[in-house]
Amino acid sequence: MKNKTWSGRFKKQINEDVLDFSQSLTIDIVLYEADILVTEAHAEMLCKCGHISQKELKKIISGLKKLRLLANNGELPWSVELEDVHMNIESALVDLIGEVGKKIHLGRSRNDLVATDIKMYLRELLDATVLEIRELRKTIATLAVKYHSDIFPGYTHLQIAQPVTFGHHLLAWQEMISRDEERFKNVRLMINSLPLGSAALSGTSLKLDRSMVAKKLGFDSVTKNSMDAVSDRDYVIDFAYSNTMIMMHLSRISEELILWMNPQFNLIEIDESFCTGSSIMPQKKNPDVPELVRGKSGSVYGNLMGLLVLLKGLPLTYNRDLQEDKNIIFESIDTTISSIDIINKLVKTIKLNKQRAYSLAESSFSTATDLAEYLSSKGVAFRDSHHIVGSVVKYCEENNVSMDQLTVVEFNKFSKLIESDIYKCISVTHSVNARKNAGSTSPKNVLKNARLVLATLKKTAENKK
Repeated sequence: MKNKTWSGRFKKQINEDVLDFSQSLTIDIVLYEADILVTEAHAEMLCKCGHISQKELKKIISGLKKLRLLANNGELPWSVELEDVHMNIESALVDLIGEVGKKIHLGRSRNDLVATDIKMYLRELLDATVLEIRELRKTIATLAVKYHSDIFPGYTHLQIAQPVTFGHHLLAWQEMISRDEERFKNVRLMINSLPLGSAALSGTSLKLDRSMVAKKLGFDSVTKNSMDAVSDRDYVIDFAYSNTMIMMHLSRISEELILWMNPQFNLIEIDESFCTGSSIMPQKKNPDVPELVRGKSGSVYGNLMGLLVLLKGLPLTYNRDLQEDKNIIFESIDTTISSIDIINKLVKTIKLNKQRAYSLAESSFSTATDLAEYLSSKGVAFRDSHHIVGSVVKYCEENNVSMDQLTVVEFNKFSKLIESDIYKCISVTHSVNARKNAGSTSPKNVLKNARLVLATLKKTAENKK
């Protein structure tokens, strides 16, 4: 059969291999719900503007409702011969209600229709992603409350640097993920302008009420340039970029989980239901979930690059290349949402090895900075304090002792200002408790901030109801 959409111009039917190569139904079929909603709104607008009668509108709406029910029940026949989801819906509608079904394409093109459908579909996926993110933030903040005062080694350059609380480290994750949520919410705002009514590229000579359609479909505004509207896929790239950012953060979190559960660190335990064993080494407990998330971040990065390359050489306006955007972004979204979900479930199982964490936190002269600040509080310029403490550390290394094992007499070899109160000052507990400034690691700060996160998330959830 010839393609019913455009066969009037052609004498030959489309080559079967070309049809198989060019059809997008197997990908864009997921847009059927959006396509039906858009068509309903478009039909109501056509009626308001006098292009179809009330009787015709009623027939179209009734037919679309039947199509939705058939599609939801898996009973709607789909055909790749019709190329895409849009023409399948239109063809099925004509089969159901007759010739009047052919009027629904008045004043629109597949170019502005697909742009509208994909925006609506991506809006739902953005909302779903944000919900997953909030669940992860809640899990992390809840764990931070639990471990708000537990001492944990803080690292720079993967070397033990200063003691922190485990809760403070967890809230660092929460901050990363919180920024990701804002990125997705910003994409949601940017995506929400209606392309429908732009037609193929220049608009239409027919009277339309685009604002009516925008309001009905939940768009904040209508697009301002028809040429840009049908060829714009910035929002798809923005979504893909936001996916790469949260996957980057999940990958960093995964890397830490992998390190921490390594027996050489032995800082945490992850429930064995999130780990696997070895086919040859019976003793192994492998962190496969975080390793896979770390690996999957690469494919999401590739999705972003694929979209950028897809768009980089396209002239205005619509080009068939744009059909390829959906498969790329859908894969990116699927990977991202599943990764957020599995990391959330894994984090809930984390158990801190408190004794090991404390032991590592007080090693490697981790409170050397506290000694430097102690001296500075007594009037020594910090650069001089830094030099003095560096000499103390060198002395300890040469004598195989820790700073708290030095006598006051030994300390006085480096500075006469050091008194017996130094031992309290360089304890890891005092170190974390003393850091009370906003954003610092004191247990009180951590507990306050974690509870604030949970309260904010609870309020947001209640406002959504």
